[in-house]
Amino acid sequence: MSALARIPRGVWALGFVSLCMDLSSELIHALLPLYMAVGLGASTLTIGIVEGVAEATAMIVKVFSGVISDFFRRRKPLVVLGYGLAAITKLVFPLAPTLGWIVAARFADRIGKGIRGAPRDALIADLSPPEVRGASFGLRQALDTVGGVGGPLLAIGAMAFFASNFQAAFWVAVVPAFLAVLLLIVGVEEPDRPAQQAVVNGAPRLRMADAKRLGRRYAIVVGIAAILTLARFSEAFLVLRAQNVGVPTAMAPWVMVVMSIVYAAVSYPAGSAADRGHGPRLLSAGLIALVVSDLVLANADGGVTLFLGAALWGLHMGLTQGLLAALVAAAAPADLRGTAFGVFNLVCGIALLIASVLAGWLWDTFGPGFTFYVGAALTLIAWIALLRHGRAATELRRA
Repeated sequence: MSALARIPRGVWALGFVSLCMDLSSELIHALLPLYMAVGLGASTLTIGIVEGVAEATAMIVKVFSGVISDFFRRRKPLVVLGYGLAAITKLVFPLAPTLGWIVAARFADRIGKGIRGAPRDALIADLSPPEVRGASFGLRQALDTVGGVGGPLLAIGAMAFFASNFQAAFWVAVVPAFLAVLLLIVGVEEPDRPAQQAVVNGAPRLRMADAKRLGRRYAIVVGIAAILTLARFSEAFLVLRAQNVGVPTAMAPWVMVVMSIVYAAVSYPAGSAADRGHGPRLLSAGLIALVVSDLVLANADGGVTLFLGAALWGLHMGLTQGLLAALVAAAAPADLRGTAFGVFNLVCGIALLIASVLAGWLWDTFGPGFTFYVGAALTLIAWIALLRHGRAATELRRA
């Protein structure tokens, strides 16, 4: 039986939930940096701060939702709450009259992402047999990224249909967001939690001391991911780079389409290869792809080099993101998976905030090329750290 056939129905459903929500979110994400810069007059530093704080907020919230899902031994209610909040915020973007409203909606949307993120990943780990765990995370990431392809395509079509009216285009994002919530409610059943979790007076006991059980291997995975996140700032800068090299505003989301197509195509094969013991090589290849992407984008002078850089960025994402999630699941005890994903995302969230603010400042002060050169240098540091300390930790051992 193939790995795809052994992936549980609930994981498939969660994948399509991610597809629908990403379709909605990426439509907005593909247009929002341009809307803030062109429509509302925001500086690149301001956009970097907004994007960094928003994404960091999502990742920080994941700590609390992950711990709560471990404490109460229930994941799905938090996942539904997170997707539901994100769906509601999609109504704000087309109605927002000022930058302040946009920022508030962006933060609320990312809070929803934070609430659902760690419990969803832990739920996938709970549902998946160990021998197809990498494939399960790869499948979920691939379907999520299909939405990442469709979102910018919808943005391009909506901008063409509505004559570059940003608010009208934002309304298109509402439908798939609410469809995701409906599919989650009816299509995903939560399994029984592991029996080994300690229970006192009918409630699970979760203590600070339990964090020690996460172990050294988990700490290495988190450390590598943090350095990697410092090197890879928000994808909003890909869209801004498209505008910077002369791509028309209505066509700039194509850079996200190219990136997401490669990301989607690579994610599942990479997850399946990780299950067969190729995790260290995949992560090294992903880091090399990001270095080359940064160098190409730093020297981009038109559409061909821009889209080549975006494709390499997508290759990096496909090789690393599902793998890192599977590594967290493999390194953490089953009863602490929610907490493990929460802490993982907290650390990466802080790194992303620093990276995006730094990228915005570098862009405004030294220009786009220098920004991408710094990204390449930080990626090389992450690669050296992986070669020296991370090979054993990046094998997907059976758990």
